[in-house]
Amino acid sequence: MERPALDLGLDAAALTAQLVDIPSVSGSEQPLADAVEEALRTLPHLRVDRHGNNVVARTALGRAERVVLAGHIDTVPVAGNLPSRLDEDGQLWGCGTCDMKSGVAVQLRIAATVPVPNRDLTFVFYDNEEVEAERNGLRHLAAEHPGWLAGDFAVLLEPSGGQVEGGCQGTLRVLLRLPGQRAHSARGWLGENAIHAAAPVLRRLAEYEPRRPVIDGLEYHEGLNAVRIEGGVAGNVIPDECVVTVNYRYAPDRGEEEALAHVREVFADCAVAEFTVDDHSPGALPGLSHPAARAFIEAVGGEARPKFGWTDVSRFSALGVPAVNYGPGEPNLAHKRDERVDTAKIAHCEERLRNWLS
Repeated sequence: MERPALDLGLDAAALTAQLVDIPSVSGSEQPLADAVEEALRTLPHLRVDRHGNNVVARTALGRAERVVLAGHIDTVPVAGNLPSRLDEDGQLWGCGTCDMKSGVAVQLRIAATVPVPNRDLTFVFYDNEEVEAERNGLRHLAAEHPGWLAGDFAVLLEPSGGQVEGGCQGTLRVLLRLPGQRAHSARGWLGENAIHAAAPVLRRLAEYEPRRPVIDGLEYHEGLNAVRIEGGVAGNVIPDECVVTVNYRYAPDRGEEEALAHVREVFADCAVAEFTVDDHSPGALPGLSHPAARAFIEAVGGEARPKFGWTDVSRFSALGVPAVNYGPGEPNLAHKRDERVDTAKIAHCEERLRNWLS
């Protein structure tokens, strides 16, 4: 099978289409990682390194400041939305167009067309962002090659509608196990229905009032939601177990332990037999008062807004590197079957970054 190739001479919208047409669902990124690495190795001004399906390219010009441009190359599962297609209104449709192959295309275009930037640059392309934290490629790079991620400021090309989005909310996923007692459904009174026992949990979720704290002038919006419910044995059996998976998206003024304590408190009287943390990644404060962040906002223009989703600005923050989100995709279209990106915003994002860096 012929290896897919990327043409860095294309405009960013056309390059986005090439990236989208190389499927890279989380866990299956190798063909795209190969294509990205091969394209970057044609650029003599960059040193290129690879760890697994994570590719890092860097300049070494001795500049006073180093900026990291980072983006994940994986997508959520395809939903009948490949190959990509461009409509007459300049909308590019397809899995990953918004989140976040349009941002990756901008990274690649900057890498190819700004060989002598005014700051040293590091380009990071990493895998497994859309799945559990332990598989995240940036996490692996931070553990195995922290020097590759060193910088004074980082920009995540996550979808932000061409506006700077500060910080990110934390994400906590827990499994709530409700117990029951198995019995024949014809004599249900002899058992205890675990699915029915989930009613207090669901009621508590339906009545939950999320916080909307203001941090550094940005209003975040928390959320506590059931994202899965599992239970049942057979069509004639009273189930003896039900598991409700709950996802808590919390503002970055809360730490991991505080977020966990809050969720435990919400369900304290719901007869939960077992409370299991399935996944947890903390948020990151906006940090918009940092000089590098202020300078970046002034350079690209517009008003900063909060990032409601979780992004790897959290990981850069933990490494001591201030970071913001800035990419062409519209966040409200991420992960949707009708995912798409406005090609004009891809060009706009590339132009603003190029002007800032040159």
